[in-house]
Amino acid sequence: MSNLYGDFNQKIDYVFKVVLIGDSAVGKTQLLARFSRNQFNVDSKATIGVEFQTKTLVIDSKTVKAQIWDTAGQERYRAVTSAYYRGAVGAMLVYDLTKRQSFDHMAKWLEELRGHADTNIVIMLIGNKCDLATLKAVPTEDAQEFAQRENLFFMETSALESTNVETAFLTILTEIYRLIGKKTLTANDDADPSGSSGLLKGTKIIVPSQDINAAEQKGACC
Repeated sequence: MSNLYGDFNQKIDYVFKVVLIGDSAVGKTQLLARFSRNQFNVDSKATIGVEFQTKTLVIDSKTVKAQIWDTAGQERYRAVTSAYYRGAVGAMLVYDLTKRQSFDHMAKWLEELRGHADTNIVIMLIGNKCDLATLKAVPTEDAQEFAQRENLFFMETSALESTNVETAFLTILTEIYRLIGKKTLTANDDADPSGSSGLLKGTKIIVPSQDINAAEQKGACC
């Protein structure tokens, strides 16, 4: 994985702040642990306030530090966590696909996110715990419809079985990188009317072999 994850003493080109939001006990902390440390803690306790982990990876030969913030889902922490939306360039709206109520709350979480975050923030809807297929209370079609209506990426994951977890994080981080690159090109074009800045080389994104776009469209987990 040396071509994907950077060395600790490597120069950092970008720092992307991504927040995980959603109701308590939907698996936000477990998703973060699986992505950042490839761990799953069966005895995980509810997050108090805000915690974060970092992971360094390489996208298009640039070293990116992903700073993933795990925000508490309990109502009493909502005022505290709202301040942490500021500066975020990505967000994952996480629901438990065995608990319909956690999905129904997504609209409220999305409204709060958009009220505090940058308008260009990249947002992904995550249906977690897809390993519990027999207990599924949120049809994939319902989530896909909500994601399409709100212009969100969508994926179903399992932190327990490590299904689509890395793919989900890499998808959102790659999209953030793409948007930042587009902003840079626009700024260069404005500063260079001759258009010579448009002669930059194409962008090659280094990602695992799985087809991210196919998974993203299907939202399938198992």
